[in-house]
Amino acid sequence: MYIICGLGNLGARYENTRHNVGFMTIDKLAKDLKIKVNRIKFKSLTEMTHIAGEKVLLMKPTTFMNLSGDALIEAINFYKVPLQNVIVIYDDVDIPFSELRIRKKGSAGTHNGMKSIISRTNSQDFPRLRIGIGKHQFMDLADYVLSQFSKSEREEIDKTIEIAAKACIDIIKNGTDYAMNKYN
Repeated sequence: MYIICGLGNLGARYENTRHNVGFMTIDKLAKDLKIKVNRIKFKSLTEMTHIAGEKVLLMKPTTFMNLSGDALIEAINFYKVPLQNVIVIYDDVDIPFSELRIRKKGSAGTHNGMKSIISRTNSQDFPRLRIGIGKHQFMDLADYVLSQFSKSEREEIDKTIEIAAKACIDIIKNGTDYAMNKYN
């Protein structure tokens, strides 16, 4: 079994913001799989599906970003999913805009959602898809990550989100190393 967890914040105020690319990727993956991620379980919106014969839980924590680990650890413990089968998708200001980076493990960097997950799982050893949102040299970091995309940025980031959704499927079908070689 796998868990694919996209990070973001619920609510109209946060919808379509840079910080919600994890949620957007889960929504794209759900659309491609013809399902809806709308069941409330594990302090998250969830849905169970199958990819390449594997049972997969898609989830979008409703805890707000800084407590994402509280939601994810509940699902991990309930299903007894090994961490190498937990895929986390999130925004990264340290990656150029609309670039995708897949890693098997790593630190949280400046990302509070990842800090929460690493703290609650007591590990950095799980795959992650980092979607670059770049930095704004004049805007406060918190204001920047909660800002909306321009029309041209949205078109570009939608392409990256589509690739990220495909990469999640590839990780499950062919492994993280394969996906890293294909998409990084």
